[in-house]
Amino acid sequence: MSEPDMSSKSKSSSEAARRARYDNLVCTLYKDVYRYGFWLCKSPHLAEDLVQETFLRAWRSLDSLQNYNAAKSWLFTILRRENARLYERYRPELVDVDDYAIPESDEDEPDTRMERRWLLDAVHRLEKDYRDPLLLQIIGGFSGKEIASILELNDNTVMTRLFRARCKVIAQYTSNTGKAPTDLLN
Repeated sequence: MSEPDMSSKSKSSSEAARRARYDNLVCTLYKDVYRYGFWLCKSPHLAEDLVQETFLRAWRSLDSLQNYNAAKSWLFTILRRENARLYERYRPELVDVDDYAIPESDEDEPDTRMERRWLLDAVHRLEKDYRDPLLLQIIGGFSGKEIASILELNDNTVMTRLFRARCKVIAQYTSNTGKAPTDLLN
């Protein structure tokens, strides 16, 4: 076999490995990235566009991902930046988040649904500085250190904001229900 043939074989196997790595990344993390994108923009169509652009950018710079365990954090960072770029370009039409609900089973009691609604409303009313770290922790499952990296903040700042966000949500929830939430923010 000639030297150019060996080089092209090596290149194609390298490309196949890269493609397999990317496909695994998409299959594993697509739902989490979409969920976070939806929470950021409150529009399913816009979230799909953001996620698509996120994975396109991830494909282009896949070789820069050294640690696969950091892929989720890496993708969330790309998504946040894509969302910021979107708002730099134009102002999207605002969508009422009340039109979109978390799917509920028919087994839920009316009281439970109302309490969930109050809790979601309390989270939506938080200032962005408090809402973002809380959503990254609740939806993304990130640690304080990972959130600090994603938001480019100090670890202590993130932990303080998480604590204050929880306190504000609990206070708003308690004012609506007259009781403190149990295990809703843990």
